[in-house]
Formats: sequence, C-alpha cells, structure tokens
Amino acid sequence: MAFSKSPNHVDLVVGQRLRWRRRELRLTQEQLGDRLGLTFQQVQKYEKGVNRIAAGRLFDIATELGVEVSYFFEGAAELIHQRARMVAEDDLSAMQTLPVIDAEAMELILAYQAISDPALQKSLLNAIKAAAGTGDEVPAAKELMSDG
Repeated sequence: MAFSKSPNHVDLVVGQRLRWRRRELRLTQEQLGDRLGLTFQQVQKYEKGVNRIAAGRLFDIATELGVEVSYFFEGAAELIHQRARMVAEDDLSAMQTLPVIDAEAMELILAYQAISDPALQKSLLNAIKAAAGTGDEVPAAKELMSDG
C-alpha cells in the first residue's frame, strides 16, 4: 500500500484540536509560532490541515500547549469511521465536518469549564441543549471536545 505525503482526515482532526487548545489557552497563532520558532502562517497551515505535522514537531507543540500527544488524536477514529460510512452509503451531502469553534463558542466553553459545581454544569448543558432543540444528542461532541 502506498502512503501519500498529502494531508488526510487525521491531519484535519489534529489541526482542529491544535486550534481548540491554542484558543483555550488564549494564544494567537503568532504567539504560538514565536514559542515554537514558526511563523503564524505555518501554525495556520497546521490548524487547517494543509500541512502535516511531523512527529517531533507534534511533540513540541503538545509540550508547549501542556497536553499529551494523544490529545490531538481524540475523536479521530470515530470521525473517520463516520465519514467512511457516509461515503459507503453515497450520502455525501449528509457527511459531517469538524465543528467550527468561533470566538464566542470558545468563550462559552471556557466559562463552562470554569464552573466548579458539576450539578450547575449539567443544568446549564441541559438548558443549552433544550434551547438548541438537540435533546440528549450532541453528535461526537464528547469524543471531539474531550481533554482526556
């Protein structure tokens, strides 16, 4: 089996997880790039999954962001299997993409994580789900958003 050097679905997941963690720490792409000896453009390419991240570089990034390397792969298997099922079913229009986390969504996540009362967290989560009309189902959120 031949392996391509082009980015693939795992690279997209790794890039999204990199973006989430950087934003969680309230770092700009430029700040993270400075810490890693990279340009902000290179960080941007990593986050978009345009450029693959070498193993040594991923280790450096994980260390700088205070996470284990495995953090970047959480949810990858589930997403890839889901995409493979969609392709097999010829339902490309229903294929899910990685959720986009904008600044307001990241603020919401950070505020939620700062709540120390688990009962209050659960209550707020249920209220948000009710407002969104999602009930008990938030597809793949636990796998994609988990910090371990």
